[in-house]
Amino acid sequence: MIEDVNPAESSSIEEDKASNAVSEVGSDIEELKAEDADIDIDFENEFSEVAADDTASDSEESDVSEADAAVIAGLEDQIAQFKVQLEDRNSQYLRLTADFENFRKRTSREKEDLELQVKCNTISNMLEVVDNFERARAQIKPQNDGEMAVHKSYQSVYKQLVEALKRIGVAPMRAEGKEFDPNLHEAVMREPTNEHPDGTVIEELVRGYVLGDRVLRHAMVKVATPLEE
Repeated sequence: MIEDVNPAESSSIEEDKASNAVSEVGSDIEELKAEDADIDIDFENEFSEVAADDTASDSEESDVSEADAAVIAGLEDQIAQFKVQLEDRNSQYLRLTADFENFRKRTSREKEDLELQVKCNTISNMLEVVDNFERARAQIKPQNDGEMAVHKSYQSVYKQLVEALKRIGVAPMRAEGKEFDPNLHEAVMREPTNEHPDGTVIEELVRGYVLGDRVLRHAMVKVATPLEE
């Protein structure tokens, strides 16, 4: 059997349910407010902590930057030192090169001078042989065909000797008629005369020789002097 429900009672029941629901919602809101009241958020502290973190980060970056700057400065100092060392080594190299070049030139010059001195000494000894050939040619007067043949033979040897001396640069001085030069001539006699100017070589007693610019033997000469009045 179905009981009849009064519409008024039904409406009252629904209102009671709605009121209870509203009451429960209000109670929940009050609890949330209470919980929110218990939570204390310090915004200034939070912001200061964030700022401190940012400052620490900037400090770390600054420390890294200063460390990099120190490393770069150290490398620049090393580069500067290397440059100084390089310039010093380059200067030493240039000095050594110049010293070696001077040594090489000096050694070469000394070698040439020594070779020339040896050559001059050797040739000077041979000049006496040339003198003897010239004396023989001036004194010997061939009288027959045999003597003429001998004369021609030693004249041929003399000619070969003179040609050999010419090939190595030996040349005789031609002193007669020239002005006396103490660098070339040696005055062994003086003759007063008006036929030649004072200081003129009027006779070559012993022939002098030169090798290039070097005197092998001074010419022994007779020099004119003015007559005494």
